[in-house]
Amino acid sequence: MTQTELASGVGEVLIEEQALQARIGELGADISADYAGRDLLLVGVLKGAVFFMADLMRELTVPCEIDFMAISSYGAATDSSGVVRILKDLDINIAGRDVLVVEDIIDSGLTLSYLMRNLRARKPASLEICALLTKPERREIDVPVRYIGFEIPNRFVIGYGLDFAERYRNLPYVAVLHPDLVPSA
Repeated sequence: MTQTELASGVGEVLIEEQALQARIGELGADISADYAGRDLLLVGVLKGAVFFMADLMRELTVPCEIDFMAISSYGAATDSSGVVRILKDLDINIAGRDVLVVEDIIDSGLTLSYLMRNLRARKPASLEICALLTKPERREIDVPVRYIGFEIPNRFVIGYGLDFAERYRNLPYVAVLHPDLVPSA
């Protein structure tokens, strides 16, 4: 995609690149303080959390490892189907580990609730969530999130790892999908 094609998908920029990076720096400082003296395992939820997790890790001052999970509840739709599947499981045993799940966005909470139950059953020493974005208006299941980057309105967002039909992830900011592209419910 050219820059023009990328920009044509943007309705409006919601969070500028500089604001994203500043907030990620703050989250990194908070997490580093909370996990001082501990060995942290970051679990990134693919694919959307890759950009956020990479930038967040660089802000951490505590020893950390990473692993990834891929879970799906959307398919090609824009609303959660409520049916969650693990497409890629962890490679690392999390029993007895301090685990921080790194998520790009929390909408309904259905997928994340399932993921947290699944991970809790593996007996980590601690299990917390760090989400770049959260849409409180969309929440169907309350999932306690320890670290939140930004609360956003109930709009379809793209950029900084978030996609529409696998496109727009590479935008360096978070934007609202152009209204002409938003799928009808």
